[in-house]
Amino acid sequence: MNKIALLAVASLAIAACETTGTNNIKALQDSTIKIHDEIMPQIAHFDRDVIKIDSILANLKLIKESKTSLDTTTARKDLDILKANLESATDHMMDWMKDYNPDSSDVKYFEVELQKVSDMKKIFDNVSKESQEKLKNF
Repeated sequence: MNKIALLAVASLAIAACETTGTNNIKALQDSTIKIHDEIMPQIAHFDRDVIKIDSILANLKLIKESKTSLDTTTARKDLDILKANLESATDHMMDWMKDYNPDSSDVKYFEVELQKVSDMKKIFDNVSKESQEKLKNF
């Protein structure tokens, strides 16, 4: 009888651990996707900013005529760097989404993915701020 009771307790403990693990995975997945959903719309803004940068660079001589104090060498360098940062952030998101496996059952996997997307949010926030700052005068 004691063996049956011990087996029943062990079975309940294993089931509870599996449920807790599933709940942890679900919570990590939800947190990861929530952050993804916060930063994903910024890609459209980044794409528009890249188009704006291309337009500014193509018309830098004309812009210089109306903004005589503009240092075109510095502006070109800053805009090239900004464009690369915008494209890099977007590419990073696309690569992450391509590699993301929502069907994984590994808690550690989702912990790592949550960290990745959290780091990506910081990058997106920084690039967004950089873009607003550098493009405000154009």
